[in-house]
Amino acid sequence: MREEKLMDLEEKTLASRDIFQGRIIKVRVDQVLLPDGSESSREIVEHSGAVGIVAIDEENNLWMVRQYRKALERVLLEIPAGTLEENEEPLECARRELEEETGLQAAKWQKILSYHSAPGFCDEKLFLFMAQGLSPGESSLDRDEFLEVEKVPLKEAYEMIFSGEIIDGKSIIGIQYACRLLGC
Repeated sequence: MREEKLMDLEEKTLASRDIFQGRIIKVRVDQVLLPDGSESSREIVEHSGAVGIVAIDEENNLWMVRQYRKALERVLLEIPAGTLEENEEPLECARRELEEETGLQAAKWQKILSYHSAPGFCDEKLFLFMAQGLSPGESSLDRDEFLEVEKVPLKEAYEMIFSGEIIDGKSIIGIQYACRLLGC
């Protein structure tokens, strides 16, 4: 075992300046002191957090949504998801988003994990849940939300990761978790 001293990797914030405040994100620039004593700047996107829902029915179908994602200029097939509202608990957000986007409710909820989606520039924390025991509820999309609900056999969804048809991180992680737990 090596017993050498590890470098202190922490960057100390010297100054912080807000440069943008939007409906979903805030952007700031931090001036930082690096471990070697030099200075640099870091652009940081602040986000309130989000949830993703792996909704599996009794036939092992995964309920997904197909929607246009402007940042990528294309339509994606994803698990249902949404942004946390102020002071909202992640599980309550997941229940709300599942029903709003798919018109489904779930009797059984299990937290899969939480992770930071892009820590190199963003503080967003995403919470993934598995929802089972699905039953009809009421869909109520946001005014600016347009999507199609689709159910895909879990095994097929898993294969769609490797064919490049499913490309977003939350869906890839959620589908792989469901396959590990339920089998594909």
